[in-house]
Amino acid sequence: MTIDVGNSAPDIELVADDGEKTRLADFRGKYIVLYFYPKDMTPGCTTEACDFRDQHQSFADVNAVILGVSPDPKEKHQKFKEKHDLPFQLLVDDEHILAEAFGVWKLKKNFGKEYMGIERSTFIIDPEGTLIKEWRKVKVKDHVQEALQYIKEIS
Repeated sequence: MTIDVGNSAPDIELVADDGEKTRLADFRGKYIVLYFYPKDMTPGCTTEACDFRDQHQSFADVNAVILGVSPDPKEKHQKFKEKHDLPFQLLVDDEHILAEAFGVWKLKKNFGKEYMGIERSTFIIDPEGTLIKEWRKVKVKDHVQEALQYIKEIS
């Protein structure tokens, strides 16, 4: 079962890149930009993370926090974050519990191979914890600006 727009976001605890346990409820009172990406250190995921990094202050200015989620381990998240100077948390979803709750753990096909993985997606959760916007099958180009513009328009 996946969460739908208008429903409360699941309060699943995950470990962040710094080793701290984090829940979405920890950010009540702020908008949450929850973005799921397939893998640290890959070209598309790096571009997306750096785009979020470059707009980090703009999101903060509209009372929004950015959280990145992938199945990569904490150590890989730490290297990715350090290498690209990412100012936001990266969450470890190695059992894809949060990804399944949001319906982004999907069968993927690449060069004739089938495997399970993250479908690049972004969700906006309002300060009360309700899912208010989703983008699925995200194309990286201009996506971060689109998410920022959405929050500016509603806040």
